[in-house]
Amino acid sequence: MELKQKIHNLIILDESGSMHSIKDQIISGFNEVVQTVKGVTKQYPEQEHYITFITFNALHISMHLYCKPVSELEELNGESYKPNARTPLFDAMGYGINELRKKLNSRTKTNVLVTILTDGMENASTEYDNLAIKSLVEEMEEKHWTFTYIGTDHDVTKFAQSISIKNSLRFKKDPEGLKKMFEKERISRIVYSQKIKENKNTKDDYFKNKD
Repeated sequence: MELKQKIHNLIILDESGSMHSIKDQIISGFNEVVQTVKGVTKQYPEQEHYITFITFNALHISMHLYCKPVSELEELNGESYKPNARTPLFDAMGYGINELRKKLNSRTKTNVLVTILTDGMENASTEYDNLAIKSLVEEMEEKHWTFTYIGTDHDVTKFAQSISIKNSLRFKKDPEGLKKMFEKERISRIVYSQKIKENKNTKDDYFKNKD
């Protein structure tokens, strides 16, 4: 019996105070992502999708799910998502990537899709810096990891490139901008699974569809 292709979805969601102004739209859009991930598992039955989900701010970096079947991913609400404090982006990335790497170190037929969603640049990390994260991203890209960076209120492309992430998407910090961003992410996630099915390169051009 042929082994199914395993896809691990690592989602790192900013929960810092500056996200409060778009809290409702983030919750709504994230919940659409939840449905998309679950739908992809049905659309591509030859694939097994798993989820690791992290939220972060300067008060805590919380791992809500770790390598769990996507069926266990629950929608957010006003009680489970409460933006506060500053933005330790590098620490959240370093923690999430390294924890998942430990789990997958010896696995084969495994792809990883990392999705980072933030409205601001790093400003509070103590464990990791720019160079450490850049090195980590470059290392994992050689092991079938695809990194995507979605942001606003800063030079998203420049910042993503500074940590060697090629796939970036900037959104406007308003309801319409968020709606468009989450729709593009939804389509890109489906295309990603199709690329895996067809054994195509997944590292680059993640958002290069439906411009």
